[in-house]
Amino acid sequence: LQLVESGGGLVQPGGSLRLSCVASGYTLDYYHIGWFRQAPGKQRELVAHITSGGTRNYADSVKGRFTISRDNAKNTVYLQMNSLTPEDTAVYYCWLPPNWGQGTQVTVSS
Repeated sequence: LQLVESGGGLVQPGGSLRLSCVASGYTLDYYHIGWFRQAPGKQRELVAHITSGGTRNYADSVKGRFTISRDNAKNTVYLQMNSLTPEDTAVYYCWLPPNWGQGTQVTVSS
């Protein structure tokens, strides 16, 4: 069982990134899955969550800017991030209980 994130990087304020999480060893259809983030000196926080039925929930700080989606055929969950701000800078983690990915760094800076 493995979760592997990708798609992080350095982006200017106002820019966009799309993160991917490939879930190996899972049949993703049956699982809820989420994206968390952790900024330096802060606690890890839930960013977005999608249920097996497709219901989505978002942190207030990202509503209207981030979109979580899933492609069960590819065993992949995505996080589309638009209108990024420096406050979005963090390591982003994929979470499929009880397992975590290794994280991917997102840095928003001019």
